[in-house]
Amino acid sequence: MDQLSEDWQRGLVIVAHPDDIEYGAAAAVARWTGQGKDIRYVLVTSGEAGIAGLPPAESGPLREAEEIAAAKAVGVHQVEFLGYPDGRVEESLALRRDLAAAIRRHQPELVVLFNFGDTWAPGYANSADHRAVGRSALDAISDAGNEWIFSELTDAPWSARWAIVMGPKATHAVDVTDHIDQAAASLAEHRRYLEVLSSEPIADQVRAIVDHATAPIEGFPAERAVGFELYHFAG
Repeated sequence: MDQLSEDWQRGLVIVAHPDDIEYGAAAAVARWTGQGKDIRYVLVTSGEAGIAGLPPAESGPLREAEEIAAAKAVGVHQVEFLGYPDGRVEESLALRRDLAAAIRRHQPELVVLFNFGDTWAPGYANSADHRAVGRSALDAISDAGNEWIFSELTDAPWSARWAIVMGPKATHAVDVTDHIDQAAASLAEHRRYLEVLSSEPIADQVRAIVDHATAPIEGFPAERAVGFELYHFAG
């Protein structure tokens, strides 16, 4: 397990829903913003279908506000929502175009994606939104650097150097031992969402989730770590 290179300055995290980042990469984001890196978030939906008993018209603004607060807890101050329908995102040319446009706007060297495999864990199907967003975003990284694929886009082409994917196929890792408290504070901002998920105290939920997301990785010399699968892109 290799150390992920940190020879870059601008990163863009692309996920489907509020809380996706906080369930995996928030500790790494806290490390990077602490190094002075410019990290931004793009969320394809507002997570409006994610709270049982709360209509989407009320849930969407609430979850956006929770995500903006969660981002601030790890030093991120630019959060963009694309407005796709939660739970009904499709892998499509339209989504690729919108994500390519976002990549051109934000000009990241590194793009961070969520697990988009068919399974979340052995025996557990992954969300359809996670699959659609991750796969479309991986294609959009190449699209963003090509002037002809979506020639209607007005921003100049932009080529990211790498993508990294949170998930079970990690090839590289980041030492987050010093950033656990920030990751916990970030996840705790999703209070209304966590209240519906479980009757357990929020602090207990947060600690269990963060401990799982930052567990030691075999072969990597850190007390707490986050793993990623690394993809390279031609500049």
